[in-house]
Amino acid sequence: MNQVQLNPPLNGINGTLSVPGDKSISHRAVIFSALAEGTSHISNFLIGEDCLRTVQAFREFGVEIEQIGTNVTIHGKGIASLKAPTQPINFGNSGTTARLMSGILAALPMFSTAYGDPSLSKRPMDRVVVPLSKMGAEIYGREQSKLLPLAFQGKKLIGKEIKMNVKSAQVKSALLLAGMLAEGETTVIEQGITRNHTEMLMAQYGIHLTKKDNELMIKGDQQPKASDLRVPGDISSAAFFLVAASVVFDSEITIEGVGLNPTRDGILTALRKMGAELEVEETERVGHEPVGRISVKSSYLHGITVEGDLIPNLIDEIPILALAATQAKGTTVIKDAKELRVKETDRIKAVATNLNNIGARVEPTEDGMVIYGDTTLQGGTIHSYGDHRIGMMGAIASLISKSPVTIEDKDCINISYPNFFDHLHEVCK
Repeated sequence: MNQVQLNPPLNGINGTLSVPGDKSISHRAVIFSALAEGTSHISNFLIGEDCLRTVQAFREFGVEIEQIGTNVTIHGKGIASLKAPTQPINFGNSGTTARLMSGILAALPMFSTAYGDPSLSKRPMDRVVVPLSKMGAEIYGREQSKLLPLAFQGKKLIGKEIKMNVKSAQVKSALLLAGMLAEGETTVIEQGITRNHTEMLMAQYGIHLTKKDNELMIKGDQQPKASDLRVPGDISSAAFFLVAASVVFDSEITIEGVGLNPTRDGILTALRKMGAELEVEETERVGHEPVGRISVKSSYLHGITVEGDLIPNLIDEIPILALAATQAKGTTVIKDAKELRVKETDRIKAVATNLNNIGARVEPTEDGMVIYGDTTLQGGTIHSYGDHRIGMMGAIASLISKSPVTIEDKDCINISYPNFFDHLHEVCK
């Protein structure tokens, strides 16, 4: 049965955890390693379903990839060695695979097609198709190439200056990857700061990139060189336990080996503003990424407004932040987050509906939500809608509900956190 019923813990939650590898970095490490010349070794790779879609995509291009647990070895032979896939590439539910791979598929001199599951097939692809077309890409698909499946008549693209009309690291990354393969120089102009894992990994894999203010310049015809990488723990996964320890009385949790990239740490900023007791220590650099430990104790939270430039740095953490807000004193307002409407599901609707169903007071808005705090959750059913972050939000909600919480379609959590329930049971002992 693809559901689970969780009971509130008798006491606080306590322990030390190492969360799985960062999903964004795992995707990108595979991409650069597969395009590189030489053998790359990736450790602490996230073996979630999304990242495995990226692995399989490059196997379709003839790249030899070995995976044993969280260790992945990729035998790259360079961009010129890639072979045209003989069948359509299945992106599954992975928006990251779909957007980033589009930049590559458009720029390789071969024909390819790609499709996704029903959820991914509803997500907007024109946000990458349109700017890639300005570089000369030939991409065909449903509704003027707005939706998967798509066909790519790959060709040599021409570097252009492209001003992004969305704040999206996926779009930025697709354009940088296309620019890396194109002729001439490509300039990508961002609207605001987004996660910069692609830029950091480009440096690690020997790709030259320059940045000035909000402009990124990359010269074409660059060939990545093999590199070894240990993927830091995913702060988006850590966020669920950081919030859990903040709102469950008599709790203390430490997350070790987690990425502390400043373009991803918006959840720490938001929780601090709410009054959470957080201690953050950078312990090392893994490649170009800061890594360390985060400790959090239970505390009394208060409502805040989350908006503007903070949103891109915690867009994936908003579901669990909304749960924290139900326990905070006062009202929390989240706005400028319309991007949530086009995630794995409409996360604004999914968060509001689910939290209201278990006793919270959440009003959805066009670009966010208003959460009334200091509410007692009663328990009930959380419908994940196939969205891993909604499923995990429901699991953490069970820790502070009067009655059990049942999560429908729990298996979707495997997308980003395959051992989530093991860790949850561990800290609830």
